[in-house]
Amino acid sequence: MDTPTDTVAIDVTDATFQAEVLQRSMTTPVVVDLWAPWCGPCRQLGPILESVVAATGGKVALVKVNVDESPGISQQFQVQSIPAVYAIRDGKVIDGFLGAQPEPAVREFVERLLPTASESEIQALLEAGDLSSLRHVLELDPGHEEAIVRLAELLVKERRSEEALELLGRIPENSETRRVAALARAGIADIPSDVEQQLESLLAQVRSDDDARQKFVDLLELMGPADERTAVWRKRLTSQLF
Repeated sequence: MDTPTDTVAIDVTDATFQAEVLQRSMTTPVVVDLWAPWCGPCRQLGPILESVVAATGGKVALVKVNVDESPGISQQFQVQSIPAVYAIRDGKVIDGFLGAQPEPAVREFVERLLPTASESEIQALLEAGDLSSLRHVLELDPGHEEAIVRLAELLVKERRSEEALELLGRIPENSETRRVAALARAGIADIPSDVEQQLESLLAQVRSDDDARQKFVDLLELMGPADERTAVWRKRLTSQLF
């Protein structure tokens, strides 16, 4: 007898775990149900999980893993017995339980994954994405990294670069903050069309001129690692400096 199925649940394998679970958990909490067709308690628990998760209206996702068909996932979770259920958020296990559980216990488990009123408000403000909404996010959560980066980018477009740089200084540096900071320092909203001509002009100055070197690096940040020209110009910069 196969486990009951429902459109709320997605069958996940070793090959699809990264996309369907880890990546998805960055935006939506994911409940992972590890089961097998021969497992009686699994068949009891499955419909309960599906019903409870369906009631969240998409705020929580459910995936099922047949441990017989996906041994890699079983090893990753170090599964000793099934059913085994785990909650994943931001790529990390944050909760879980073993064995069949009654519906009230399952509901309590899933409800702990639902966003709080504050989290829901922040998400709505991020979706609005305008200056006022993003500033409101920072009133609720002053260190919210996504809001800071998005607000800084809007400020750059409004030619308020100093404010944008001050804002970015609140959070740890990463590729996205470097990109927006580069836009702010350059006083532009996108990669200039003559970027390579500018790089060529700056290259002779980078060893002795700190401002030229910073502008050169900023232009590379704007181009980003996906642009095949970036690696070429980084090598030329290294050769010029050393």
